[in-house]
Amino acid sequence: MSNYKPTIGIEVHLELNTDAKVFSLSKNNYSDVANTNINEIDLAYPGVLPTFNKGVLDKALLACLGLNMNISRKMHFDRKNYYYPDLPKGYQITQFNTPIGLNGYLTLSTGKKVGISDIHIEEDTCKSLHHNGKTLLNYNRCGVPLIEIVSCADMNSKEEAMDYAERLRETLLYLGVSDCKIEEGSMRFDVNISVSKDDTLGVRSEIKNIGSISNIGDAIDYEVKRKIEALENGEELLFETRRFDSDTGKTIFMRTKDTNNDYRYFPEPDIPYIYLDEDDILSVKEKLVMLPKERREEYKKRSISNINIEKLIANKELSDYLNIFLDENIDFNIASNILLGDISSYLNKTRKSIFDTKLDKERFIIVVNALKAEEISSKIFKEILNSIMEDDALDLDSHKQVNSDEKIIEIVTKVINDYPDSVKDYKNGKDNAIKFLMGMCMKESGGKLNPKMVMDILQDFLNK
Repeated sequence: MSNYKPTIGIEVHLELNTDAKVFSLSKNNYSDVANTNINEIDLAYPGVLPTFNKGVLDKALLACLGLNMNISRKMHFDRKNYYYPDLPKGYQITQFNTPIGLNGYLTLSTGKKVGISDIHIEEDTCKSLHHNGKTLLNYNRCGVPLIEIVSCADMNSKEEAMDYAERLRETLLYLGVSDCKIEEGSMRFDVNISVSKDDTLGVRSEIKNIGSISNIGDAIDYEVKRKIEALENGEELLFETRRFDSDTGKTIFMRTKDTNNDYRYFPEPDIPYIYLDEDDILSVKEKLVMLPKERREEYKKRSISNINIEKLIANKELSDYLNIFLDENIDFNIASNILLGDISSYLNKTRKSIFDTKLDKERFIIVVNALKAEEISSKIFKEILNSIMEDDALDLDSHKQVNSDEKIIEIVTKVINDYPDSVKDYKNGKDNAIKFLMGMCMKESGGKLNPKMVMDILQDFLNK
């Protein structure tokens, strides 16, 4: 059974976060009260005409540029004709013959490039809700702008497929084209799977609407195993559509797919052709931000730990903030540690953006350099964090750590003379005694002594 090779492709439907829908002025907010964000165009009243939302074009272009696509300079919309209760027109407006983006790629964490065959713009259907044997329809989602991102069949394991989905999600999130909330349906996955013993593609099945990245892996596991067992038993595989049941971990047959399925596509007569020139593309390209792949490379150059790199990528605001300092000569390990540690805790507790605090560029550099030079300790930093983040003036001088051998020796000598019993306990092998003496030294100094220097000097005195 191990001789079989899985081949995997993924289609992603991504809702774009424009203010209005793709062909009408209805508000683009599915979560509002059901059936309130609708108008005559969404409901396909006779005689109404769609108008293409340019904001959708800009978002789709941004996604194409971020995914290394070739941009179509001339494109049109098509009608995909079929009937279903969630489609009031009886057809869906989509791009079939002239997708906005072609032949791009996404790089996995392993460095492997997965091809993206095309990105096309289309409208979403309304949401069907099945309850007590009835089906309810919420038209708030009808006409919400989508892009469909179609990968090539370049993945050969569940690990690659899950990595692709996660890298795609974080890239699109950084581009700002969608909220990418998989759990709320704004990013939906259809996974195509086949197995074969050679380079000839096997009969594929399409697993529809997988609702999480972990479920992508579970669905692939089950479907690959099911296909291999069927082939080993001499069964004929069907080109079919299935769904994944997360409760049972199984894929379930829905219908066979007809390779000659004809949706009677034809050019949408109510929307004119779209022509893009270089200026149109350049104006969108100016909105590109540094994407996760490039950020990882920049952070590695600055010797930030892999754990911190991934935590920074997962928190775009902190990553954006750190990027302000990429041309500065600071210790980026210290910088990333305090951002992801105490500063992140402060921001979560106060529900503030770091850009709304007093921690401007100059102040952050001063604090990082003070920690680097051990002028303040991490303990002192934690104690004065509120004033660092909130006060108009930064006062580090009154909190600076004592790094003077002479001063530390003076206090250590005093503590040893004040607590002879604890010195005797240490000599008798009671290791906790040195912790007590250390605490007394720090108390005597108001917590300002360099703790490492105190411990070294204290041990030296006690071992004489």
